[in-house]
Amino acid sequence: MKLILSLLFLSLRFTSFFHPAAARGGEWTPSISGFMVDNNAIRGRHLFQENHFQKLDNLAHGYMTNSDLENAIKAFGNRCPSISRIYSIGKSVKGVPLWVMEISDNPGKEEAEPAFKFIGNVHGDEPVGRELLLLLANWLCDNYGKDPLATLIVNNVHLHILPSMNPDGFLLRQRGNANNIDLNRDFPDQFFSINDDVGARQPETKAIMSWLKEIHFTASASLHGGALVANYPWDGTQDRRKYYYACPDDKTFKFLASVYSRSHHNMSLSEEFQGGITNGASWYPIYGGMQDWNYIHGGCFELTLEISDNKWPTANELPTLWELNKMSMLNLVAVLVKTGVHGRIFSSDCGRPLPASIAVERINYTIKATEAFADYHRLLAPGERYDMVAKMPGYKSKSTSILLAEEAMTVDFILDPVITPMGSLLGSGCDFSRDNKSRLQLVEYFPRLHLEISLTLVVVILVFLCFLLRRRAILNYLKHRESVGPKRSNVAV
Repeated sequence: MKLILSLLFLSLRFTSFFHPAAARGGEWTPSISGFMVDNNAIRGRHLFQENHFQKLDNLAHGYMTNSDLENAIKAFGNRCPSISRIYSIGKSVKGVPLWVMEISDNPGKEEAEPAFKFIGNVHGDEPVGRELLLLLANWLCDNYGKDPLATLIVNNVHLHILPSMNPDGFLLRQRGNANNIDLNRDFPDQFFSINDDVGARQPETKAIMSWLKEIHFTASASLHGGALVANYPWDGTQDRRKYYYACPDDKTFKFLASVYSRSHHNMSLSEEFQGGITNGASWYPIYGGMQDWNYIHGGCFELTLEISDNKWPTANELPTLWELNKMSMLNLVAVLVKTGVHGRIFSSDCGRPLPASIAVERINYTIKATEAFADYHRLLAPGERYDMVAKMPGYKSKSTSILLAEEAMTVDFILDPVITPMGSLLGSGCDFSRDNKSRLQLVEYFPRLHLEISLTLVVVILVFLCFLLRRRAILNYLKHRESVGPKRSNVAV
């Protein structure tokens, strides 16, 4: 009997390592970390927790420490100053800066170009992403001006790379941050009122949310480990059950996920996931995830990329993992300029940029043009016909129908202000000073003409009144003279 119980216990321990929810987290419990994420395996976990930490600590040899990572990021900035900018979006619980590398031909300057972000090491015990993202940045630096794909990306995209969102978790060799919170369950959720308390959110989560308020990202990807698949929204369901739950841009997300999978040497050949891609809720539902929050609140199309079957492989496997994922990462960024619909929105009355909204009929999702340049970048699955509408309060909506091929398409919109019954332009916010002086003269022509006519009428009326008063005075004088008789003139001769 003891032998049977022992075998049963070992079988449960073994199968827990291959639980399908291990990569993104499943029903993760904050009191534990690492591979074992199923609540059914909690009892056995405490028996080997120290050994598990020691195992990960041994595997960390050959990986960059947090200090190594910071030095490597700064060294990259010094080596490639003309196409890079180094900045921090905040700090972790333990005060470690969350360093970002921006790569562009005009780093730090806002342009009418799409922006993409990569985020690695969301879970502390999934460190492959932080290593690959440093390799990606250095590859772009080394090949800019030499390789067409590198040059295309640097010249046309603002690429932002956050190698480690969770440096504390990496240091502690655990999934969660220093407060033992899974950062990929810490975002506001669309179905349930979890994480609505702003004060309870982790500093790493707040940093990401503030980041998206500052930069208008078109698309994004976070790098994870524990599986080999490109995951797309939705990640959860309304009833918490596991099934395919499509977001409004389901076709576009499948296209983006397939771009990554098809460029990977092994991902698209997956026997578990058809084509190497999966809907998150169909795999296993999660709530409070970063991916869905980006799409709903940030206007950012984010994928969750599981880039290695092993969550923490040995360091000597990193060069192979880089070669397997390099083209996938590059092609995913390049898709922002190689396909989709791009353009700007202007006002017809004075040509100023309008931060209007772009909607696509039969897709319940709207993106907004930027404030500075009114540029928009609408990712859509190619090979389809789309009816696009540009809208802004105070202006008449304008629509157009397009057939999107494999290549990117440019569609600009010029919106007409709504004219009120009083004749004013409801949506006009034009500045008629300086360069618009000639336009001011044209616009004010009719009001000035009305003013001149009004003044003329006033003068005519006053003259007419004076004539009437003078006539009446003469008549009164004649009547008075007849009543008193003739008078002698006092005029001297």
